[in-house]
Amino acid sequence: MKKLLIVALALFALQVTAQEKNDDKKESRKERMEKRQDIDPVEMAKLKTKKMTLALDLTEEQQIKVEKINIKNAESRKAQMASRKALKDANKKPTAEEKLKRENEKLDQQIATKKEMKNILTEEQYEKYSKMSKRRGKDGKHGKMKHKKGDKKQKGESKNEE
Repeated sequence: MKKLLIVALALFALQVTAQEKNDDKKESRKERMEKRQDIDPVEMAKLKTKKMTLALDLTEEQQIKVEKINIKNAESRKAQMASRKALKDANKKPTAEEKLKRENEKLDQQIATKKEMKNILTEEQYEKYSKMSKRRGKDGKHGKMKHKKGDKKQKGESKNEE
């Protein structure tokens, strides 16, 4: 009986600490987002360019071209963040049509950026850049999305059919 009580207390303590850690993550995420909003888009672009220079070993000419692309992207991201924040402050939720339009614009911009980068970088650099982009996508918000319940059933059904 004593052991059961000790195990129950230990499980309860672990649950409480796990919940506290999740709250800390949410707060730190909000703080990071606020800090990002305060940073000038040009400064963000310069930092990104420097990181890319280190990772891809860019030449001076490539750095200038990549920095221009990064500045353009950072400014558009900043504008999108401001418009989303304005909607949020007004307690308005975007319609499905607006969401679709925003997603299409974002994807179009990514495609354009990818084409520009392909023209600027060498094949070897572009391969590294692609891997970096994929990794960033996996580590980011979209990479950690959980599957819907229907998706798991479909995958399980396809295995059973084979």
